[in-house]
Amino acid sequence: MAKYIPTIGLEIHAELKTATKMFCASKNDASEIRPNSNVCPVCMAHPGTLPTINKEAVRHVLRVGIALGATLADYTEFDRKNYFYPDLPKGYQLSQYEYPLVRGGSLSGIQITRVHLEEDTASSIHDEKTGATLVDYNRAGVPLMELVTEPVIHSAKDASDFGRELQLLLRTLGVSDADMEKGNMRLEANISLSDTEELGTKVEIKNINSFRAMERAVEYEIKRQTKMLENGEKIIQETRGWDEVKQATFSQRVKEGSADYRYFPDPDLPSLQLSEIREFAHDALRSTISELPWQRRARYVGFGIKLEDAALYVREPGLGSFFEEVVGAFGGDAERIKLASNYIANDLVNLISSNKASSDRRDRSGRDTIYRDEITISAGNFKKIISLLGDKKISSRAGKDILAMCLLNEEDPEDVARKKGLFQDSGDVAGTVSSIIKANPTVVANFKAGKTSALEYLVGQGMKALKGAGDPVALREAIERALK
Repeated sequence: MAKYIPTIGLEIHAELKTATKMFCASKNDASEIRPNSNVCPVCMAHPGTLPTINKEAVRHVLRVGIALGATLADYTEFDRKNYFYPDLPKGYQLSQYEYPLVRGGSLSGIQITRVHLEEDTASSIHDEKTGATLVDYNRAGVPLMELVTEPVIHSAKDASDFGRELQLLLRTLGVSDADMEKGNMRLEANISLSDTEELGTKVEIKNINSFRAMERAVEYEIKRQTKMLENGEKIIQETRGWDEVKQATFSQRVKEGSADYRYFPDPDLPSLQLSEIREFAHDALRSTISELPWQRRARYVGFGIKLEDAALYVREPGLGSFFEEVVGAFGGDAERIKLASNYIANDLVNLISSNKASSDRRDRSGRDTIYRDEITISAGNFKKIISLLGDKKISSRAGKDILAMCLLNEEDPEDVARKKGLFQDSGDVAGTVSSIIKANPTVVANFKAGKTSALEYLVGQGMKALKGAGDPVALREAIERALK
C-alpha cells in the first residue's frame, strides 16, 4: 500500500491594532457590540468617496517582516480583488497581489512565502430563529495582515505550533491582539497528499477558529484524502469548512484561482516607494523591536530552568515579569533560580488559578492568563521563601503553605513560619530520627535486610512526628546515616 505524505501550507489572517480602519477614518474597535456604528461613506463604498492608506498598518506589517528576517518591499501597491458577497460592500476587496509588503523569512523553521496587507470584510450574523442573515459592517475595512507559508509543513501539530508562535510574535510586537475567540486571528490550511515528490491536489480548510480545531481539521482531512486515494478516487481542488460538532470537514465551494479574482492595481490609491519614507527605513523599524519570543526563551533557559517553564514565562508576560524580578533578586545563584522557577511555574500558578476559580473571577480576555497584578506576593517576600527552602530552614510542604498565606495576606514569610511553628530544628530532626528507629525495630531490620520500602515507612513516620514541617529529603538522608 502506498505511503501518502501530507503537505500543509498555512494562510493566517490577523486584524491589526490601529486607531482607525485601513482606508478611512472610521474607528477600529473589535470590542464594539453595537452593529454598524463604526462605519462611514468610505468603508461603505458610497459613490464619490476616496480611500487613503493607514500608515500605522503598513508600519505594523513591516515590523513583522523585520522580526521574521524577511525582505521588505521597496515598491508596493494595492490591488482590487474582485468578487461579490454581501459582506464586501464595494464588490471588491483592497488587497495586495503582485507587490506584497514582505517576502520570505521564517518562523519556527517554517519558510514564509509572503506577508501582505488588505482590508477585512464585514461580519455575517445568522439568525437561527428566523433563518435570516444580517450583516454588521463594523469590521468592514479593518486592516488585516495575511501571512502565507510555503507548503513545507507535514503534520497537524507542527501547523498548530506555528500558529501559536505567530500569535505570540504578534502580541509581543503589539501589532495585534490575535485573539481567536474574538476573530482577531483566523486560520486557513491547505492540505495535499502525495506518494511522489510532486505535490498532490490541495484542499483548503477556511476560517478555523482555534489551534486545537486546526489540529483536528487537518488530521481529519489527511485521513479523508488518504481513504479516497486508497480507493482510487480523485481529490478535487475545493474549499471546505470545519464542523466542530461533527468533527468533520464539509465541502463549501470549488476553489477559485487567482484569475477568477481579476486583480488589477487600485486606481484610487497611490503606489508606495517605501525607501522614501523615513519611518519605514530598516534601522528605524528595527529600533522599535525589543527582545523577540524565541530570544527570551533562550535567555531564560540560560538561567538553567526547564524549557517548558521558559515557554510559560514568554507566553504569560505577567509571570515572566515576576520571574524577572525574582531572578534580579537572586543574582546569578542558579540553584535558587531553578528552585524559584519550580515554585512559580507550579505552586504559584496553581494557587492563583484556584483562587480565580473559587471567586468566579473571569479573565479579561477569556484565556487562562495570569496578570502581574494578580500575583499578590512581592518578589522580595517570594525570594525569602525560596531562601528559607534553600537553606533547609523550612520543608517543601511548609514553603507551599507559607506561599499560600502570603498570597492572601502580604506578611513576612519568616514571621509566618515563626507564628505557625514551621521552622525546622536540626535537634528536633535528630531526636525524631532516634525515636522512630527505636520504635520500629522490625522495620529497621527489614531495611537492613535489603527492603528499601521500609525506608519510606520510616520517613513517613518521621514526617508525621514533625507534623509535616520536616523536609522529607533531609529526613531520609538523616535516617540513612543513622542506620549505617
